[in-house]
Amino acid sequence: MKILVVGSGGREHALAWKFLQSSQVERVVCVPGNGGTASLSRCENLALKVDDFEGIGDFALKAGINLVVIGPEVPLAQGITDYLQSKGLKVFGPSKAGAQIEASKAWAKSIMQEADIPTANSVVFNKAAPAKSYIKENGVPIVIKADGLAAGKGVTVATDLNQAVEAVEAIFNGQFGSAGEFVVVEECLTGQEVSVLALTDGLTIKPLLPAQDHKRIGEGDTGENTGGMGAYAPTPIATVNLMERVQKQVLDRTINALRANKIDYRGILYAGLMVTPTGEFKVLEFNCRFGDPETQVILPLLETPLEELMLACIEQRLEQIPPIEWKQKAAATVVAASGGYPAAYEKGKVITGIAEAEAAGATVFHAGTQLNQELITDGGRVLNVTAIGENFEQALQLAYAGMEKINFDGMYYRRDIGYRVISNG
Repeated sequence: MKILVVGSGGREHALAWKFLQSSQVERVVCVPGNGGTASLSRCENLALKVDDFEGIGDFALKAGINLVVIGPEVPLAQGITDYLQSKGLKVFGPSKAGAQIEASKAWAKSIMQEADIPTANSVVFNKAAPAKSYIKENGVPIVIKADGLAAGKGVTVATDLNQAVEAVEAIFNGQFGSAGEFVVVEECLTGQEVSVLALTDGLTIKPLLPAQDHKRIGEGDTGENTGGMGAYAPTPIATVNLMERVQKQVLDRTINALRANKIDYRGILYAGLMVTPTGEFKVLEFNCRFGDPETQVILPLLETPLEELMLACIEQRLEQIPPIEWKQKAAATVVAASGGYPAAYEKGKVITGIAEAEAAGATVFHAGTQLNQELITDGGRVLNVTAIGENFEQALQLAYAGMEKINFDGMYYRRDIGYRVISNG
């Protein structure tokens, strides 16, 4: 079997790595891939852009690709699945219509309200003045969101009025480009975030292991939002009871609502939840693809061949497959970021210590790297140092032991990933 993975991040490296563990997979091609995918045996990078639909389609047809997997949200929102399916290719990832669930927070809110899915109260604005008036009337804390795709950075949890007003102005002044045509102003929920990624064929929906991400740049979950600074799975806060309720009140209702809107959604549906101390939950947002860095802790625990699950979704036979099998262990990942991230940062720094980190028991997934003569940094989030353990304490110990072996100029990482679960290890 030949698989093509679209994307260049840590998520895509983890996908390629997982596929290559299967005896059914002969070859993986990553478009454009990164320094990590370039280093995998039976894997190659193809220097095309993720929005070059024609180039990707032509290559896939000529190379006899059996499965195309779309990693990032942007090409999904642009309609890559629709285009490649029109060429007769099997594609894992929702259509352009389905990808609206991430591409427009306002549209996703309308689906949640229509389906009676628990979520925060919110109002959508297309001008700054009424949004600012609403904020002043309702007070803080309050959440300000750019409506469209903003690479995980379009959300501000404002704790004072000036911060809230500045966030609205920044969005409408074009900080996030076309993502800033509308602003969603939302009540601020408190508790712990949980990422529930689920596989669906449009009829049946099956959750993967629940994970918890650390989105803030600073230790103690402080500072600016990022694409994610570390994660662990399965998060203990997502109990069996809670996951049963999520299945009925979120996953099933969402798929039914999409079908009612004549959207045949096949791929990953990712629900970001806020779980309160009393065990109640609300949906913060939906994503239309694998989470990053959640994928880097979920896939190492997966025993069922990933390509079999994806083909079952594409061929609409998910209900018929056996229960998904998992390692009864814990996984954790820590992100090594470029100095200055999530603001301006430099690229081109030489990376050392990957082999030593893996010899210490970690698996290193590359996010923003390039392999030329040397391995160099090529993004804000550079590496995901991942490990599996009998418990969270062991997994985190191995991940941090691996991180200590790695070095590049300006490297930054949080030293408190998993602080909520260490005592539960």
